[in-house]
Amino acid sequence: QVQLVESGGGLVQPGGSLRLSCAASGSLFSIGAMGWYRQAPAKERELVAIISSGSSTNYGNSVKGRFTISRDNAKNTVYLQMNNLKPEDTAVYYCNTNVKRNYGSPYVTYWGQGTQVTVSS
Repeated sequence: QVQLVESGGGLVQPGGSLRLSCAASGSLFSIGAMGWYRQAPAKERELVAIISSGSSTNYGNSVKGRFTISRDNAKNTVYLQMNNLKPEDTAVYYCNTNVKRNYGSPYVTYWGQGTQVTVSS
């Protein structure tokens, strides 16, 4: 079994910063693309940022220039540095990781448990 454990969420004021972490553990052979998604109340889950195994990145339009996704392959961890946070960033943030559990096996998508980010005065 593969587990994704998220951390780093919390309450911050507008303009503040947070860094989210998501660490993969368990039986895994390699990790492909990793990403962050978020879901606010009464809204659809949306892409925040993705990073490939080669560390190329892509961001949702609403977070471009403010958020930075990165990864530490030695730690099987993906990070999301969130700067200049706005109230509209308030949501539950979920990490998404594509894992190959064995040589020759296909990649399988796993989701983290979600971490709450609240931006409020």
